[in-house]
Amino acid sequence: MKNNVLQLDLAKANKFLKELEPIEIIEWMMNFSDNPMLTTNFGPYSASLIHAVNTVNKNINVVWCDTGYNTSQTYDYAHHLIDRFSLNMDVYRPKSTSIYKDTSQGIPFIDTPEHELFTEEVKLEPFNRALKEHQPDVWFTNLRADQNEHRSTLDILHIGKDGILKVSPFFYYSEFELELYLQEFGLPNEKRYYDPTKVLAKRECGLHL
Repeated sequence: MKNNVLQLDLAKANKFLKELEPIEIIEWMMNFSDNPMLTTNFGPYSASLIHAVNTVNKNINVVWCDTGYNTSQTYDYAHHLIDRFSLNMDVYRPKSTSIYKDTSQGIPFIDTPEHELFTEEVKLEPFNRALKEHQPDVWFTNLRADQNEHRSTLDILHIGKDGILKVSPFFYYSEFELELYLQEFGLPNEKRYYDPTKVLAKRECGLHL
C-alpha cells in the first residue's frame, strides 16, 4: 500500500511541483497512488495530457464522459488517440440519447434550473457512475489556470468536493506552450469541440466546482 495521498502537504507539494515538467509531475504523483485515473473530454489539447500520462503509465484507467453532443471531428480525434495510445478506455454516456433530448426539450438556456438538470443528466450522473466504479485515489485532469476564473484559484494539486486528489500537470501552461508540446511530440490537435454543459468557452462545466 502506498502513502495516502490525502496526507500530502498540498502547499509544499504544489510549490515543489511547479518547478517540474508535466511528465515529471506525473512520475512523482504515481508514487503516491494505488489506483490512478485519467479523464479526458477529447477537447482541444487533450493529446498533451494523454501522451504525458501514457508515457509514465500505459495501463492507467482512462475515463471519457461522452455527452452525446460532441462534433464529428471530436469523435474522429478520440478514435485516433484511443488507437494510437492503446488506451485502457471506459466511456460513460447519459441514460438517454442526445436525439431524445433534442426532441423533448433541446439544450436549455444556461444559468437556469433546467440547464442545471441537463448538466446533471448528461455529464454529472455519468461521471459519478465512473467514480463509483473506478474509485480512484488520484485523478489526472487537464485543468489550466488560464481557462476560467474559478480554475485560476486552484493549483497543480487540489482536492475536489468529491474528496479525490486532482492532479493537473499542465496547470501553468498557456495555449502557446501546449502548441509547442504537441509539436515536440508530433501530437494532433482538434479545436472543433462543443460542450453543451458549458456553451460559453470560459464557463465551468460542472465537474470541477
